[in-house]
Amino acid sequence: MGKTGKQSITVAKTAGFCFGVDRAVKTVEKLLSEGRRVYTLGPIIHNPQVIADLERRGVRIAESPADALPDGVLVIRSHGVPASVYEEINRLGVEYVDATCPFVEKIHNIVSEASARGDTVLIAGDAAHPEVLGISGHCSGPCHVFRDADELDILLNKLRSQGNISVTAVVQTTFNSELWQKSSEIIKKVFSNATIFATICNATLMRQQEAEELSRRCDLMIVIGGRKSSNTAKLFHICRNNCSTRLIETAAELPADEVRRAIDIGITAGASTPAGIIKEVQETMSEIINGENFAALLEESFKNSNTNGKVVEGIVVGIAPGEIYVDVGRKQSGVVTLEELTDNPNLTPADCVKIGDHLDLMILRTNDQEGYIYLSKRILDSSRAREELKAAAPKIVSRSRRRNDEEEDVFRPDGDEAPAEVTETVEEKEVEQVIFTGYVTEIVKGGVIVSYKGVPVFVPATLATASRGEPLEGLLKQEVRFVVLEVDPGRRRAVGSIRAVLQQERRAKEKEFWENIQEGQVFTGTVKSLTSYGAFVDLGAVDGMIHISELSWSHIKHPSEVVEVGDVVEVFVKSVDTEKRKISLGYKKTEDNPWEILRTNYPIGTIIEAPVVGTPAFGAFVRILPGIDGLVHISQLSTSHVNVPTDAVKVGDLVRAVITDINFEKKRVSLSIRKLLEDTADEVVADDAEDAAEETADEQ
Repeated sequence: MGKTGKQSITVAKTAGFCFGVDRAVKTVEKLLSEGRRVYTLGPIIHNPQVIADLERRGVRIAESPADALPDGVLVIRSHGVPASVYEEINRLGVEYVDATCPFVEKIHNIVSEASARGDTVLIAGDAAHPEVLGISGHCSGPCHVFRDADELDILLNKLRSQGNISVTAVVQTTFNSELWQKSSEIIKKVFSNATIFATICNATLMRQQEAEELSRRCDLMIVIGGRKSSNTAKLFHICRNNCSTRLIETAAELPADEVRRAIDIGITAGASTPAGIIKEVQETMSEIINGENFAALLEESFKNSNTNGKVVEGIVVGIAPGEIYVDVGRKQSGVVTLEELTDNPNLTPADCVKIGDHLDLMILRTNDQEGYIYLSKRILDSSRAREELKAAAPKIVSRSRRRNDEEEDVFRPDGDEAPAEVTETVEEKEVEQVIFTGYVTEIVKGGVIVSYKGVPVFVPATLATASRGEPLEGLLKQEVRFVVLEVDPGRRRAVGSIRAVLQQERRAKEKEFWENIQEGQVFTGTVKSLTSYGAFVDLGAVDGMIHISELSWSHIKHPSEVVEVGDVVEVFVKSVDTEKRKISLGYKKTEDNPWEILRTNYPIGTIIEAPVVGTPAFGAFVRILPGIDGLVHISQLSTSHVNVPTDAVKVGDLVRAVITDINFEKKRVSLSIRKLLEDTADEVVADDAEDAAEETADEQ
């Protein structure tokens, strides 16, 4: 049966990842980004495509907590696990991250408390589902699982024979909401004092309600999700009751013939379906539909050759989520779909235009029956963009070509073809060039594709990043600035360079930096690399070096004792050599100088208690402060004669000494244990004499 109206595709607002699943997946993603060896206790979600992608990136599925030993981190999935699993994890000492959905965790607490009170716990759900297994594993007393009204009736008949028992009922978060409503009413009739918790996840409830409403309006529903996913299966059954419904895991499973025949198509997805798969299904479905529409458009173009392709001015009079409406001065209403408005998939119509904007548009087709003129802004933008790129390209391009393993530099006018057997590599030139802004749409062999107003520009890998060898993956879907190196109209090819812009911007920053740099300036930078003699710090525009002697007031053997690569540090400029473009940085601060601390807090006469750190032949060194060791001369170690220092003290001993002299210029401190002992002895003698005098006075 042919179509009798304009096709529409509606994607449910609630389709895709729920909070708990999204949280679990992001937990794994974060651990991977930290370079951790990640194990998940069972599949993290019920979606084979996501699982396959995570496995490709190194995530392993553990059958038991012990699989994560010795150096892995175990992630508990959103479904949760029984209490016994936590006990095993703690017993084995396994490092783990708990990604249990907070809504599921709430159910664990409910049934645990109910069991502790002596209640019998009823769980509505699939007894074999990981979530239900986890819930029942938190019950310390009797618990029973039922999946439908029939099983509930059998269960309640058995429980009646036990007399007046206390009952607590909960439900799997993804259970059918209508079935749960009926079940809870049945439980109340049998056990009027039952405590019932409606623990269906709100996101699940909303997803099911929207699927119910959407499927009633559509003649075809596409449900996307894993075939092992409980909540996806429930969505499928809900939709199937209202219209023709197909369950798919990927876009490749779309029933093309049914999609072509349907008028109103709805799309929903389970909680374990990522946005990327939903978008791919939507785009593939649009391609299936547009493939047929293109043939019709081509046929109609012959009938309307007098108007199609004509450029007109339109004024924006309306903005909808997927299209805009324009007044082109004709009786028909003008429509520009989002696909014909912009090539940027990240934008909405509201991002591109506002009411009252004047646009140059090309007529695609006129449909007098519908009363619409369909127009395109994108085609004109692309055409003009090609001219912009062509005008900005250098007239002579520098190339390096290789033939028979011999390399030579050649210059040729733009457009001349090189022999097919010649391998060409585009080289950058120092020329005044226009900077364009586009976004990376694809990573291809040898480089990336940047879209500029719909025109693809190839950027070789060597020209895509600030320095050679940097990964390209981080550029995907990112906005970038580039210059055009070549436009070949014959081959419809443009070549650009992102690196040229980055280098130009860096040179500008460097120039500004060197013009304004002064000794004493303070910067916050990032430690870039370490050597045996110091640490190099990225200051944003240039790098500076902290010499090892400037890292600490104490003696260190290697910079890594103070800083590591990636550390964010505050430094100040000690000296600048603008000719050699070198900057010496300081890191240690004056207020941290132990000699300044000594000057302020340890005057001569100060008594200290400190460890012995060395015993040379002439005395003992005592650690006063980190970075300052004072000398107790051998003659000052005791009130009696000492042959060698170790007769009086040993390394590690904690001794009391008095500071007798400080030479800040030579950085020397002298101490005495003997003086402290003599002063103490004099005090004892004085006290004894005073006591004797008092006794004599008493006798008289």
